[in-house]
Amino acid sequence: MKLIRSLSFCFALLILAQHQVWAQADKNVSIPQLLTGKKGVADTTANVTQPASNQKDLPDVFRALLHLKPAAENDSVTSKPEISVVPAIGYTLVSRLAAVLSGNVAFRTGPQAHISTIVASASYTQNKQFIIPILSNIWTKNNTFDFVGDFRYYQYPESTYGLGSGSNIHDEDPMNFSFVRFYETAYRHITANWYAGLGYALDNYWNLSHQGPLNGAFSDYEAYGTSRHTIASGFTLNVLHDSRDNSINPLRGWYGSIQYRTNTPILGSTSTWSSLIIDYRKYVRFPAQSDNVLAFWSYNWFILSGKPPYLNLPSNSWDPNSATGRGYIQGRFRGAQMVYAETEYRFKITRNGLIGGVLFANAESLSAQPHTRLQAIQPAFGPGLRLKLNKTSRTNVAVDYGFGRQGSRGLFIDVGEIF
Repeated sequence: MKLIRSLSFCFALLILAQHQVWAQADKNVSIPQLLTGKKGVADTTANVTQPASNQKDLPDVFRALLHLKPAAENDSVTSKPEISVVPAIGYTLVSRLAAVLSGNVAFRTGPQAHISTIVASASYTQNKQFIIPILSNIWTKNNTFDFVGDFRYYQYPESTYGLGSGSNIHDEDPMNFSFVRFYETAYRHITANWYAGLGYALDNYWNLSHQGPLNGAFSDYEAYGTSRHTIASGFTLNVLHDSRDNSINPLRGWYGSIQYRTNTPILGSTSTWSSLIIDYRKYVRFPAQSDNVLAFWSYNWFILSGKPPYLNLPSNSWDPNSATGRGYIQGRFRGAQMVYAETEYRFKITRNGLIGGVLFANAESLSAQPHTRLQAIQPAFGPGLRLKLNKTSRTNVAVDYGFGRQGSRGLFIDVGEIF
């Protein structure tokens, strides 16, 4: 079965190879790529678009097999939009197989502006989920402002397993809901690699239903408070730093962000509550003269006050990039406070960069109800394979197999690094 899934995804890569792939791979479009080009400030656009004639990627392989001429290796993005539409196949534990139609637009708002992007896709999964995300990252012509948007529409069956990281996998409670998200943040350059921004965030859940725990156990969802319709609506304050050389696949630098969110009935929110998210990532070449990287990630998500709707509580793989908790199904752990840490070693397998590998380990701890203590630490680990999809942007196809506790394990396929 694993072989069939892998072959299916390889077929999608064959299609992908016939299209231009830009540097804003979907996992990073929501993160400002910082940069002003001023002295002392990393210019990621330059790093992303340098030719890599001694490196190979999957399009090179397919062109060689089909006896096609090599593609030109240059950054040709101008004010004229570059549009790509790509069919693909993906796989996660929560969706199983997914058929995806993905498209993107890349352009500049001015000759010196960084590349602006709009990425959209439509997916239908083996678990009968329908997903439409639209992610945007629009730079002004002088790079002073960056407007970051995240719009999503989900028809989404997904199980919950109770509150806290001490919850039991056998307490599975199947849920179903419809979901719309609208996030928009305006970032302004402050100094060097620092930006600050103000945003608005809306999460609207409706047609919520649940079956109840399959083993007949007590339902944490019912105890917390059920509802057919919930809204979280409020403003965000954002600060970030980004000195990475390439936001898609960094070799060095660090990224940090702090987001404070407050929700109020004045803006339509079901309840009054506030949250804080602290995201820190560090990248170190190891050994120092190689392209191998030791990467560290800490993602901490806290409810500061009030009582959010159940589905707005911190939960693994419900971070903006759906990346936390590799080794566990999305929503396996949920609670009022979440502390998460991960480390990954990324290394080349072939000298030309076509094939690489990773070894990763992560751990998370969540509390149950608001104002309660963190519970058991839940670890996960696993190996992964990397196939170079675009050598210019260093975009990889990521194929990982994660192992968690209580028999949790599974295959994770995506485009771009996990963090």
